[in-house]
Amino acid sequence: MSASSEKAERVVVIGQGYVGLPLAVRAAEQGYDVLGYDLDKARIGQLASGSSYIEDIPDERLAAVVASGRFHASSDPEDLADFDIAVISVPTPLREGSPDLSYIESSAEELSRHLRPGACVILESTTYPGTTEELVAPLLEDGSGLKAGPDFHLGYSPERIDPGNATYTLETTPKVVSGIDPESLERVKGFYDRIVTTTVPVRSPKEAELTKLLENTFRHVNIALVNELAMFARDLGIDIWEAIDAAESKPFGFMPFRPGPGVGGHCLPIDPSYLSWRVKQSLGQTFRFVELANEVNEHMPDYVVRRLVVALNERGLPVNGRRILVLGLAYKRNTGDDRESPSTRIIELLTELKADVAVADPHVDPDRSHATATAERVEVTADEVRRADAVLVLVDHDGFDLEMVSREASYVFDTRRCVTGPAVEHL
Repeated sequence: MSASSEKAERVVVIGQGYVGLPLAVRAAEQGYDVLGYDLDKARIGQLASGSSYIEDIPDERLAAVVASGRFHASSDPEDLADFDIAVISVPTPLREGSPDLSYIESSAEELSRHLRPGACVILESTTYPGTTEELVAPLLEDGSGLKAGPDFHLGYSPERIDPGNATYTLETTPKVVSGIDPESLERVKGFYDRIVTTTVPVRSPKEAELTKLLENTFRHVNIALVNELAMFARDLGIDIWEAIDAAESKPFGFMPFRPGPGVGGHCLPIDPSYLSWRVKQSLGQTFRFVELANEVNEHMPDYVVRRLVVALNERGLPVNGRRILVLGLAYKRNTGDDRESPSTRIIELLTELKADVAVADPHVDPDRSHATATAERVEVTADEVRRADAVLVLVDHDGFDLEMVSREASYVFDTRRCVTGPAVEHL
């Protein structure tokens, strides 16, 4: 049989969010027969029509793979049958400080019913070291009667999706890959070699699982460092932003991190706590760096609100009843991802203080927003800016006319150092 007439391998991607959808689309573009599986029927309907809800996947790109017949979307577990490769890319939230792996567990149980000899299962969801071998493998084995390794392949490859990053995409970001044995590693690596430009093999899934947590714990701790420094520098009368800019001139031994209103997305508010939890459960010890970083970063929204209240008081304006225009619901610039966004907590705190809160974000879909529903959604117009007693900049989207904001606002509290002017105060 010629290569051109060979049947394409069937790939199932469970979870069609910020991680799963880009992977599913890319796999379809590379010639795989792909099923995008998600329990959200509204999502499935939208995908089937070729309409994307992920900014990194334009409608045109999704519609092309749908039209090609290589991508199908479904919420029916029976459609998981006959897969050659299955990738689990489902959420792994924290519940009362402990990892909630229920989505991974249910995915593995569903896949086990359709698992065939020679198939490959890959976990991409962020989790603690040991999950692939200690949780996923037994679930797959129990439900299928097959043995991981001799009968089917199993591996872990941590996602590195950075929503809104046009430079480092799924395709151009190196992909860490692992397997429970050499044959599994070869199968996992072979799949991702067609998906991305560079794969980075490691010894076992535990190293790959730790890699993801190490990357995000590094960022979490360093962001906490500059956030705490920002608070101290303010009290000492020092410009933390200028100090960071100056330190960045050193060509070795320093990497710049900048303060902000808090951390968001899945990675920083959640992932390091997985590592902390694992250390506590397995070793009975406290991961002090993570615990301290959590404390600092979790309280940044409170600090932002306190600074804003003080600034208004200095202008003879009690926060009660004052119009606060909040710029940004997403957790980072130029993306519609508002998972764990500090903006949500800040809006809640301002609402509790009885401020009249309006919020603008050109990227976040109001129907899918995780933010409070108590704030009025508005556009950033000169009238809205002039109407506000204070403009609070939480996200520096390119779509915001910040020069106009600086010109028209009576007061701006800028947590990102993206606005300048006589009425502007920085974090």
